[in-house]
Amino acid sequence: MNRRLAGELAAEFLGTLVLMLFGNGVVAMVVLFGSGTPGEVVHGGWTNITLAWGLGVTLGIYVAGRISGAHLNPAVTLALAAFRSFPWRKVLPYSAAQTAGAFVAASLVFWNYLPAFRRADPLLERTAGIFTTFPAFPGWPSAGLLDQVLGTALLLALIFAITDERNQPVGGNLAPVLIGLVVVAIGMSFGGLHGYAINPARDFGPRLFTVLAGFRNNGLTDGTLVFWIPIAGPLAGGLIGALVYDQGIRRFLPQGREYAVEEERKRREAVRS
Repeated sequence: MNRRLAGELAAEFLGTLVLMLFGNGVVAMVVLFGSGTPGEVVHGGWTNITLAWGLGVTLGIYVAGRISGAHLNPAVTLALAAFRSFPWRKVLPYSAAQTAGAFVAASLVFWNYLPAFRRADPLLERTAGIFTTFPAFPGWPSAGLLDQVLGTALLLALIFAITDERNQPVGGNLAPVLIGLVVVAIGMSFGGLHGYAINPARDFGPRLFTVLAGFRNNGLTDGTLVFWIPIAGPLAGGLIGALVYDQGIRRFLPQGREYAVEEERKRREAVRS
């Protein structure tokens, strides 16, 4: 059991590491290499950011999926424990491994782009947003909180829909691609108010790195204390999204013998057509 858990935690660590290398890396590309021209779009701007985050999610799932299920997100782990019989004793270890993977990824991205940081922000006063999220309206924290709840509710509801064998199961190992596209869509539609963290590990791990690296605007030790929003919002939103899917869709889907009969009916119809 200990060996199996160690493998699962290693998979969660490495899957989240891959996800965050692409995610933090693309934001660094967009933020650090602009010329300062008003209205300038640097290296694809927001479009590239949303696409790379989605691809990072897809690739991270392919890395870890066979061993751990590739949660890569404490909100996913919590929802699976609450609604899919994932062992509660593994929730904290999984979350810790995910957060550690995100922390290490942030440190590697910073190391890789260190010359660009020294040129663009030598005092590390304004670029912590490459690694972690901040509210667009600091005086209105409820706006960012609602944004995180809604975005993560969408994420979990759609993950549950895509992976539900009783609904319309995805063939050909394409579920990671579709989940990545869900993240792209959330970023394009709900990314403005709080950076669409929708993942406590994705936000808090890199935020811890910014504190240790000496970033002054880190949201944890700079007096703003915005760090809790992308933790509490996604955890609550994930539970809400999972509940809505299960109560609104899953409980009406066929199961057991009824499911087998329905699948056989569909197979025969497909053969006849």
